[in-house]
Amino acid sequence: MGFSEKLAARVRQLLGQRRPVSEKQMFGGLAFLLRGNMCCGVHGDELIIRLAPEETDAALAEQGARVFDLTGRAMKGWILVGSRGTATAPALRRWVRIAVGYAESLPAKRRAPEARGR
Repeated sequence: MGFSEKLAARVRQLLGQRRPVSEKQMFGGLAFLLRGNMCCGVHGDELIIRLAPEETDAALAEQGARVFDLTGRAMKGWILVGSRGTATAPALRRWVRIAVGYAESLPAKRRAPEARGR
């Protein structure tokens, strides 16, 4: 499954001023990582949001939000937001702000040492 390049570009623009942000192919889509922690991403035409687990139920009550369940097991702290929830710039900005806030609350991940002897 591919991902919406248009939605990825909108997210990229919102995250553009933040450092260090990296991108990685994950979940069959594109993930945006902040200090090594996944912040948000794009799966198909939906936005992946990582948020505080205790905020999951409230977030799921929002327009366009649904459970993030790619493996048959839903996880607290992860949701998908469809186009109804990301159609406007303020709506997308709000979701990305939630994801950034959570990612910034996590300790930075250290990079794994490079494999030697290969």
